[in-house]
Amino acid sequence: MKFKGLTIGIPKEIMPGERRVAATPETVEKFIAGGAKVLVEQSAGQGAYFSDDDYKKVGAEVVADAEKVFECSDIILKVKEPLFNSDHNKHEVEMMHAGQTLVTFLHPAAPANHGMVKDLAAKGAISLTLDGVPRITRAQSMDALTSMSTVAGYKSVLMASNRLAKFVPMIGTAVGMTKPATVLVIGTGVAGLQAVATAKRLGAVVYAVDIRPDAVEQAKSLGAKVVETGVPAEIAIGEGGYARTLPKEWLQKEREAIIDIVSKADIAILTALVPGKLAPVLITDEMVRSMQPGSVIVDVAIDQGGNCALTVGGEVTEEYGVCIDGTKNIPGMVPISSTWMFAKNIYNFVDYLIVDGKVNLNQEDDIIASTLVTMNGKVVHAGALEAMELA
Repeated sequence: MKFKGLTIGIPKEIMPGERRVAATPETVEKFIAGGAKVLVEQSAGQGAYFSDDDYKKVGAEVVADAEKVFECSDIILKVKEPLFNSDHNKHEVEMMHAGQTLVTFLHPAAPANHGMVKDLAAKGAISLTLDGVPRITRAQSMDALTSMSTVAGYKSVLMASNRLAKFVPMIGTAVGMTKPATVLVIGTGVAGLQAVATAKRLGAVVYAVDIRPDAVEQAKSLGAKVVETGVPAEIAIGEGGYARTLPKEWLQKEREAIIDIVSKADIAILTALVPGKLAPVLITDEMVRSMQPGSVIVDVAIDQGGNCALTVGGEVTEEYGVCIDGTKNIPGMVPISSTWMFAKNIYNFVDYLIVDGKVNLNQEDDIIASTLVTMNGKVVHAGALEAMELA
């Protein structure tokens, strides 16, 4: 039995507004069938409409105390990075112990998470981040970033539309026709393409920006008008088709290419990411100032630092009359769909990670190498180390 001898812990998520959970009764049953013992914190699934009885029925032990879940588990599965638990007056990292394995979205390159990542290393914990899963065929079933990006792209447009001070579609009225809103989507990977499709469904005029030719072609096929950046493909495209961190001069050229359309946008959805590294800052203070009052920015890239220089992580602010939404857990606002996908992704990742009842840390394996953040008391994640040096 693959998971024999292992205890897997599922704590309740404590980020404000986070309603997802790392395991559903379906995936818990599969862990138990593989020989694992599963501890689920009381009410952990409530936000996604799974009751404690649902978990008990498949063989999980429901535990009232979060500290016990951390104390008694070999592997901790979470949705979001460890945070300060106000009920226990201590950080979740403090509840962990040496040799314990954590699998979650850590976003280790984001400046706000540097201290937490260093604390994980100091604790002697093994941590792996799901945002590092490479875009390769054999990792597709573990690709939680793609799953959650689908949710974030869809929901971000609804959030922006809700805050926008005008109609999104063209609407005929007794006094004339309203103009449709202009939506700018920067970064047309999975999240961006879903944002383009959703904005089009709502009746907006949609513009799309991406430095990768294939990505903009896909956006164009969905009806978006493409804004050319002039960045050469050989500079733009990295491993697996993801965007690459641009040299400073090319990053500046990209900013210059989008200045005009940013000033005309009623809504800007920002999703440009470089895997495992800080998100590029594409919208400057000056660009925000150029936007019309009442416009809205939703910075989906905020978990990795954000694409807008003025975004505040976890907050909705207003600058120069422009609403800037830095919500950090957008997929958590669609808990049923996002939990269904995430739980399957994390199960498949753990199933891959465990070999004969033990955690496999073979760093010759590209899936392990790109997701491993801390081990043996050290931070080993390349993107995190690079960002820490820059900070």
